[in-house]
Amino acid sequence: MRVLVTGGAGFVGSSIALALGESAGVHVTVLDNLKRRGSELNLSALRKAGIEFIHGDIRIANDLDALPEHFDLMIEASAEPSVIAGQSGSPAYVIATNLGGTVHCLEFARKRAGRFLFLSTSRVYSISSLRGIKLEETPSRFEIARDQILPGVSSDGIREEFSTSHARSFYGTTKLASEMLIQEYVESYGLEALIDRCGVIAGPGQFGRSDQGVFTLWVACHHFGIPLKYTGFGGTGKQVRDLLHPADLVSLVQKQMNDGRRWECQVFNVGGGKAGSVSMREMTDTCRNITGKEVRIEKVEETAPYDIPIYVTDHGSVSASYGWSPRKSVGAIVSDTASWIRSNEQVLKPLFCRTTS
Repeated sequence: MRVLVTGGAGFVGSSIALALGESAGVHVTVLDNLKRRGSELNLSALRKAGIEFIHGDIRIANDLDALPEHFDLMIEASAEPSVIAGQSGSPAYVIATNLGGTVHCLEFARKRAGRFLFLSTSRVYSISSLRGIKLEETPSRFEIARDQILPGVSSDGIREEFSTSHARSFYGTTKLASEMLIQEYVESYGLEALIDRCGVIAGPGQFGRSDQGVFTLWVACHHFGIPLKYTGFGGTGKQVRDLLHPADLVSLVQKQMNDGRRWECQVFNVGGGKAGSVSMREMTDTCRNITGKEVRIEKVEETAPYDIPIYVTDHGSVSASYGWSPRKSVGAIVSDTASWIRSNEQVLKPLFCRTTS
C-alpha cells in the first residue's frame, strides 16, 4: 500500500507517517512546506524510518502534480491550525492553505489516489452555539450541565450534529468549507473519503504555542520555568478541553485504513472524550505534580471573541463504527510530553522560550 501524508512533517502528520511506516507492506511519502518552526526537526526521524520526504506546498498545484506515483490512500493532515489566523490583518494565508490547498489535494486524489482521509477540526462548530451550552461551575472547572436546549450536546460532549451554522473563526470556516467540497467530490466523482473532526491533540513532538498546542506549551513552560496566563472567563483557568494523544489518533487511522467498507464521506468527532477532559487549572496541577516544578500564573479576565469555555468530544459514533476508544489519559499525555522535553531539552528550549517571549 502506498500512502501520501500531506503536512507529514508536522506534529500530527509525522506521528501518523512514522507509525504507518512501521507497517509491513506500507510505503509512506510525506509532503510538507516546513513553514511551522520545529517541523524541520522531524525530518531525520522520517528518513531513518525509510519515509520519503518531498518539500512541497499544497497551495501550489504543481507541487502535487510533480509527485511520482499513484497512492492508495491520501491523508490530508496539513493546515494553518491557529484559531486566531486572519483575525488581525489579512486571512489570505489561512484561506489559501486550508481551502485552496484542499482543492488541490482533492484534484490530486480524484486522479491519483484511491481513498482520501481528511483531518478536520472541532473548530467547525459555531462559537456562539458553543458559548450557549448550559454549564455548571465546580471549584476547578466548567462542566456541561445535564439539561440542554441545543441539539447535539449532552453531558458526554459534542456530537457531529451540533450547530455549524454561525461564525466559527477563519480556521474553522476553511475546514468546514473543505468538508463541503469533499462531499461534492464524493458525490460527483465517486471519491472514497472520510472526515475526522479532531479535538485537541497533544503530546510529544508538538511545538506548542499559545494559539495552537497550548497544552503541550503548558508542560514545556513548567519544565523551563516560564510564567503562564489564565486568559478569559474571569482568569479562573476553568476552561475545559479534552485531549487526544497522537498514538490514539494513529490507532484510529490504522483501523479506518484497514476497513473494507466503502468510504462514503462519513464525518466523525474524534477526541479524548469526557474521561480525557481537563481544565487549565487542573492541567496546572498535573504539570506541577509530574515535572516537580511550579510557575507563576497571571490572571487575564478579558475573554477573546474566538474563545469558548468548554469543548468535550462525544466520540460515541466513531467508537461504535470502529471499536476504537482513546487509551491515553491526561496524566499519560503530560508524562510522555515531559519525558520528550527532558530528552531533547537543548534543542527544544530555544523553540519554547521564543514562543512565549
